[in-house]
Amino acid sequence: MRLSTVMVLAAALSVAVGCRSNAPLQVSTIQLGRALSSDNSIGSHTTVFRPDDTIYVSVLTTDTGSGTIGVRWMYGERLISEPSKEVSYKGAAATEFHIQNSGGFPEGKYSVEAFLDGQSVGRRNFTVERE
Repeated sequence: MRLSTVMVLAAALSVAVGCRSNAPLQVSTIQLGRALSSDNSIGSHTTVFRPDDTIYVSVLTTDTGSGTIGVRWMYGERLISEPSKEVSYKGAAATEFHIQNSGGFPEGKYSVEAFLDGQSVGRRNFTVERE
């Protein structure tokens, strides 16, 4: 009886360890826009924003994995913000970041660069214009 209990526990442990993924995430695309969908992907894509808009970026990943996803928001050559998130997903997912400015963004050229575990995975350029 004890041997069978040990064998069942060993089998359960090997299945649990085998299902756990330490695989790194893979970025499939970077989306930019002014609204999110319920899954955190971008619901309204654009590269031209108004000064009072909230600006969203979603980093889409494929498959199961974990890692650190970060973005670097720039206004010209000036750093605005550089947040990051530790994530672990079971399947495809979207990680969102956003910026807003209660006083309104200055008109001009901006960019957002995405990073996965400290390595750049792409950049999106955008502008802020008055209507």
